[in-house]
Amino acid sequence: MVSTTFLKLVSPCWKPSFEGENSNRGDVSGRIDGLLWYKDSGHHVNGDFSMAVIQANNLLEDHSQLESGPLSSLESGPHGTFVGIYDGHGGPETARFLNEHLFNNIKTFRGAEFTSENQGMSADVITKAFLATEEEFLSLVKKQWAIKPLLASVGACCLVGIVCSGLLYIANAGDSRVVLGRLEKTIKQVKAVQLSIEHNASHESVREELHSLHPDDPQIVMLKHKVWRVKGLIQVSRSIGDAYLKRQEFNKEPLLAKFRLSQPFNKPILKAEPTILVQKLYPEDQFLIFASDGLWEQLSNQDAVDIVQSYPRNGIARKLVKAALHEAAKKREMRYSDLKKIDRGVRRHFHDDITVVVLFLDSHLVSHSYGHGPLLSVKAGGGVPATST
Repeated sequence: MVSTTFLKLVSPCWKPSFEGENSNRGDVSGRIDGLLWYKDSGHHVNGDFSMAVIQANNLLEDHSQLESGPLSSLESGPHGTFVGIYDGHGGPETARFLNEHLFNNIKTFRGAEFTSENQGMSADVITKAFLATEEEFLSLVKKQWAIKPLLASVGACCLVGIVCSGLLYIANAGDSRVVLGRLEKTIKQVKAVQLSIEHNASHESVREELHSLHPDDPQIVMLKHKVWRVKGLIQVSRSIGDAYLKRQEFNKEPLLAKFRLSQPFNKPILKAEPTILVQKLYPEDQFLIFASDGLWEQLSNQDAVDIVQSYPRNGIARKLVKAALHEAAKKREMRYSDLKKIDRGVRRHFHDDITVVVLFLDSHLVSHSYGHGPLLSVKAGGGVPATST
């Protein structure tokens, strides 16, 4: 029997939250099973959803959220669904900050630009919200520089999806990924369509972009231990945070020497501006799989789509996480049951933190942007508390 005291300790640290009209349901805040947090099913404005998170790091660096309802600070604005996947690195602080501020910034900018002619979402609003959230986090780094310089080395990949007025908006900075399951009627199969562009130096196109942006720096990307890294330090070329590679003022003492560059820089090395895709949704578009790179390191796009297509909606995000863990165990020639016994921290040697949100698109609901769909807010992040020493 788990003690009440232990649950009081663990629950705030996992810190999933849920608010909305369905708050009398059984798993309103999701459920915890060891290092796994999951919410097997719920309803958003445009259909059903399922969420799951597995912790591998000593401190969970992934945060995520699903918001369904008004997408503007104005009540008269459009309704829709927002998904955010925030994959932290160097610590959880930036991912947590995004979980607390990005969606509100989108609502604020959307409200400021809302007119009778301009009623939907826009790529401009999303970009402004990304950059505003970035500036707010860098301001926090500056305030805490004297007492917590390490905050300058913390960042997060940021993947956002918004369904509004029959349109899908995808914004990405980093290497998380969203994949669409689209029904190909002629062959009666659901095919995977990757929608996000990943900003990881392992891609030749990203290395070329970095060289074009920094033509005078032959070491802008370096191959270290068989892995391409920006300045030999980080794999992603776009992120929120990572102040030490955005502003020279944060790339000096008292920051740890391993993060400091030998040569000063006068323009940001990493970018916060997202790549944005806007496209119309069609009845053939069945579902979206949003996930941090921990999932895609183990499963191909089509493998993930096949799993979602082949099993019931309820608990499908948890099933994807389990499939990824089976693959991680197989790569290390061990049993899944033995992998599950490995505690956080050590678990990171076998797989990354993994966050999955599966968003089903019910075509009769997708085209409606106004009305009384379910209003809810689900957030996940925090994880099992680290052992104090």
